[in-house]
Amino acid sequence: MSLTSRTAALSAAGLLTALAVTAGATPATALPLPPRGCTSSVPYTAGEGGYDTYRIPATITTPGGAVLAFAEGRRNSASDTGNIDVVLRRSIDGGCTWGPAKVVAAGKGDTRGNPAPVVDPRTGRVVLVTSYNSGAVTEAQIMRGEVTPEQSRRVFVQTSTDDGRSFTAPRDVTAAVKLPDWRWYATGPGHAVALTRGPHAGRLVIPSNHSIAPPAGSPDTGQEPKYYGAHAIYSDDGGVTWRLGFVDDSYDGHANSNESTAAELPDGRLYFSSRDQNGTSAGNRLDSYSSDGGATLDRPYTVQPTLNDVPVVQGSVLQLKDGPLLFSGPSVPTARQSMAIWRSGDGGATFTKASTVSTQRAAYSDLVRLGGARVGLLYETGVAETYERIEFRRVGVAELAG
Repeated sequence: MSLTSRTAALSAAGLLTALAVTAGATPATALPLPPRGCTSSVPYTAGEGGYDTYRIPATITTPGGAVLAFAEGRRNSASDTGNIDVVLRRSIDGGCTWGPAKVVAAGKGDTRGNPAPVVDPRTGRVVLVTSYNSGAVTEAQIMRGEVTPEQSRRVFVQTSTDDGRSFTAPRDVTAAVKLPDWRWYATGPGHAVALTRGPHAGRLVIPSNHSIAPPAGSPDTGQEPKYYGAHAIYSDDGGVTWRLGFVDDSYDGHANSNESTAAELPDGRLYFSSRDQNGTSAGNRLDSYSSDGGATLDRPYTVQPTLNDVPVVQGSVLQLKDGPLLFSGPSVPTARQSMAIWRSGDGGATFTKASTVSTQRAAYSDLVRLGGARVGLLYETGVAETYERIEFRRVGVAELAG
């Protein structure tokens, strides 16, 4: 597999102190305490607020201690394309109750989504990176190259200086982070990473993915799985300017790195976990590492065999301070069902299932640390259908000790 760079132990006691991720600031202590017995809430329910469906959750905790829950608000259907907004609800009591929904990036008939939020550790600003395409075209058309550059996938950045209460208008940074021969493009989805140690401290890293055209003579169906690849984009100035980092350009059909998430490990390396999009490898999750802040990968993406219970779906990783690396995703290999959290005490080399959060249908998810000895999990779920609601579950860190 070829890789290119574009731009150059676990213990219960330790877990109880594992309250902060390596890329977050300490929450303020003046926020309201969560209601007694609060374990879950539902910030988004299909059919409410003028939207047919809510999908693609992403969440962070701000420097002021607010929990931000981003999602795609799909106005007319559950389809991945069409009239889609990026929406946000804000909680000041640890995800127990939520303020009103706000549109952060309005589709206005077009598609805006794949939210990847992160807090800039130098300024405390919230930086939000999202993807865009014309609402008049489909993903298949984009992957077949049947669209203009203006209609195709593009990348936008927004910021908030008031703890997520308001955001700047989306700013197009596509020219800096998308190669000319790429077709599909997606940021995240899920929270991104701010590095806190080493020579690249302060760098914001957004795991992303793309597709290319098939070689000459191959069928150009737009659905050729072997032409997917993961990459990263990063900013060293708080989201003002962006560069393209590593690019997994193997396109060999064996390990098809796709939707990705990342965490900064205690030793300063970045751990990347990726969905394997219909590759021929014997597993649905892939992973890799970067020792230079996402500019290159230490090794090619390979199967993570201890996560074979996870189906083909997006997942989330979160590194706890003085504690384990966590992974969230459904736990039925052939279905999007039974949301679970796994833990790793060896930096992602192996994972052990720590908790089954729910046995209901479940799909995309995002992990976030909370105040107190808890983490939060924002995930898609439902009883009869997978995307009936997006739920926020508060999980005690001690529950993940095993």
